[in-house]
Amino acid sequence: MDKIQQLADYINHSSSIVAITGAGISVGGGGVTYGQMLFSRRAGGRRGSNEGSFLPTYLETMFSYQPSFAHYALAELETEGKLIGIITTNVDCMHTIAGSKNVAEIQGSVQVNCCAKCGRHYDSYEIWKQEELPLCESCGGEILPWPLYSHVGLWDADVQKAREWIAKADLLLIIGTRGNFGDVYWSNRQRNATIVQINPGHTGFDGVADLNIRQGSDDVFQSLKKLHAGRGNAPQGDTK
Repeated sequence: MDKIQQLADYINHSSSIVAITGAGISVGGGGVTYGQMLFSRRAGGRRGSNEGSFLPTYLETMFSYQPSFAHYALAELETEGKLIGIITTNVDCMHTIAGSKNVAEIQGSVQVNCCAKCGRHYDSYEIWKQEELPLCESCGGEILPWPLYSHVGLWDADVQKAREWIAKADLLLIIGTRGNFGDVYWSNRQRNATIVQINPGHTGFDGVADLNIRQGSDDVFQSLKKLHAGRGNAPQGDTK
């Protein structure tokens, strides 16, 4: 609990927090990793051969789970004006679904979609909320999310957001991710920023973090809520 108290103190004294998240924040709620998306894409084949590409394996899980407690807690920090942005390699849109507005999905996500045939964009995750693979209204081609049609490319617009946000942050919350993704934004951070890592395992951030909390993100944010219950100065998370 001493580390939870220390985290609470960091949050309370910070005016510009940036969260850096990876698969660990979603897996606890049943989320699917980027690696699983790629695997299901290779296993599923393309539409016209049999089943729709990655739909059977990946999308039957997609949207069948909800954002985690930690997703909601970060959204609450943003609402309170504490958190200026989230940098994530996740493609599941759970930060957006939880209510966060400032999210830099640096590898794209299932809300950045493109027709593989004519290139028309369909930039909303809502198109995947159906049983059939969505097809392009213009040419009938297969619609793919950015992480698949870009071949693990970066989403440049969101990379730029990540660089701008991390340059302003006085507190970095690193949650459920293993590394800084090729330094595409990490070198832009303020050198005096406090770094807190929340991850049950050891990662590439171990040596630079001012505080390492070896717990799952939901457990940590639930503990924060209990610690400051009724005080109104800690992220509340999902109240359902």
